[in-house]
Amino acid sequence: MKNKKIYFENLNKSNKYFFNEFKKKLLKFEKKGQYILGKELINFENNFAKYINKNYCIGVGNGLDALTIALQSLNLPQSSEVIVASNAYIACLISIKNANLKPVLVEPNISTYNLDTDLIENKITKKTKAIMAVHMYGKPCDMKKIQKICKKNKIFLIEDCAQSHGANINGKKTGSFGDVTCFSFYPTKNLGCLGDGGAILCNNKNYFDRLRMMRNYGSIKKYYNDYDGQNSRLDEIQAFFLNIKLKHLEKINNHKIQLAKIYNKNLNNNFIKPIINLNEKHVFHIYNIRHPKRDMLRSYLLKNNINTEIHYPIPPYKQKVFSKNLKGKFPISDEIHKTTLSLPISYSHSKKDILKIVEVLNKF
Repeated sequence: MKNKKIYFENLNKSNKYFFNEFKKKLLKFEKKGQYILGKELINFENNFAKYINKNYCIGVGNGLDALTIALQSLNLPQSSEVIVASNAYIACLISIKNANLKPVLVEPNISTYNLDTDLIENKITKKTKAIMAVHMYGKPCDMKKIQKICKKNKIFLIEDCAQSHGANINGKKTGSFGDVTCFSFYPTKNLGCLGDGGAILCNNKNYFDRLRMMRNYGSIKKYYNDYDGQNSRLDEIQAFFLNIKLKHLEKINNHKIQLAKIYNKNLNNNFIKPIINLNEKHVFHIYNIRHPKRDMLRSYLLKNNINTEIHYPIPPYKQKVFSKNLKGKFPISDEIHKTTLSLPISYSHSKKDILKIVEVLNKF
């Protein structure tokens, strides 16, 4: 008899806990007739800004738009350089390109998968205007060192928190460190909506006013346009679903943290497991392991009815879109992309599921 299939993610099951409240809210929402830039969005923006401990939040269409609009709002000279990790998701580099800026790749630390702070300053030039700190898999970057580097060199700090909703360092949440901070609410995120969604956060009122216009055709007053903006707005339905889910985010994160503890405690040492520092809260949007025979391991798990993912199979500099522009060698990034494997760890998974996965893995 075959084992019960364990999916990498089951969004229907993960979100079912919130659907009753969502349906009640939807019935009231039907009568309002305002679907864009209404009270639901304002409520979410206020609630999320308070949660992260930022002054302002601007809901946008998705995480890529959040990064692009945030970079554009800084009014940097064209072709200015933005430092980003060589293993970051492709959206980070696309956003830099979309803002007419130049990505400069810095290798990650092989143990944390985040920017290696010891390598950053060697890549800073007169053209460097920003560092994009990406909190990979839900593990916070070394923000104290990155902030220090930014201050010393008088450059902007952008946080990409697409994978780190609720993560913190000494109690200070990721997203509260940067000049501008970007989030994605893609459905699989710890705080995911029912479609695409994103947000930009900041403390500066001038940035806030500019960002609010840039997400809406460059306009704050209908038919009057101050900036070359975009149409990228978090809609009312996504906003009120996120408001519902935000109240449960700590519960979601803590559930995933407990599942990660099972992996860490019970997986044998044939697998390279995530490192967790005592001063941080790693929220495990992704629980990744590394293994030299990753592809063989993935096939073995699939034969045992366990689905996995790879975040990510190809480094950004080897992607066709960037292969001509990004020169250099990035062996650490190559090693990560070649060996990393993401195991099931969602709000829909039980401790029993994880123990079963561990049992199968330890027999590999």
